[in-house]
Amino acid sequence: MTSSDVWTAEQAARYDSIDGTFSPEVVGPTVDLLADLAEGGRALELAIGTGRIGVPLLAKGVPVTGIELSAPMVDQLRTKVSADELPVVVGDMATTRVPGEFTLVFLVFNTIGNLRTQEEQVECFRNAARHLAPRGRFVIEVGLPPLRRLVPGQVAVPFDVTDEHLGFDTFDLVTQQATSHHLNRQPDETYRRGTHNYRYVWPSELDLMARLAGMELESRHEDWVGTPFGPDSETHVSVWRPIS
Repeated sequence: MTSSDVWTAEQAARYDSIDGTFSPEVVGPTVDLLADLAEGGRALELAIGTGRIGVPLLAKGVPVTGIELSAPMVDQLRTKVSADELPVVVGDMATTRVPGEFTLVFLVFNTIGNLRTQEEQVECFRNAARHLAPRGRFVIEVGLPPLRRLVPGQVAVPFDVTDEHLGFDTFDLVTQQATSHHLNRQPDETYRRGTHNYRYVWPSELDLMARLAGMELESRHEDWVGTPFGPDSETHVSVWRPIS
């Protein structure tokens, strides 16, 4: 039984309206780098969702298969592409297996945190490794928790404050559990409240998980266009390969 929150049909129906994440400026560089890393082989996307990245990667000529926990999210993906073109298995990304071998397995947009225990996150790395070709790559995009913004006694950090949306994260510094809180303004001027639970994880912890799964770090950058990763970076795109 996975610890992940599961997207409902209502949430899946509005997922594609999340501001910014579907813009060409965000999707384009992501798809370009993933296509290069696939090196002409097949790609497996863990937590493929509604196909924000998987569908344009397929359109770029990379054969894509997906794993997704939420059936309603797959229903939304099916409005864009058929099961013959882009097969998806409904299941959790820590244990679900799909047929075949892949030169690229990837996980974007902080989704590793959806697995809310360290044990599940370790198993996700092992599952990725089981699907990889001998010199394949496992790629994760994830943010770093903004803990430096916390003052003593504070547990919440805002990440978006606009007329349309208020968003802030709360953190448990002992368990590494966190919750994103959202207040979205509706057309009738009321607000819809939503929450999302996750476990934040540090780059060094991810590298150890990779080692436990028989992989080693190949590269780490701040973003999809290769900005160097440094002490002020708030996100990273990390690539691991099986240890030779």
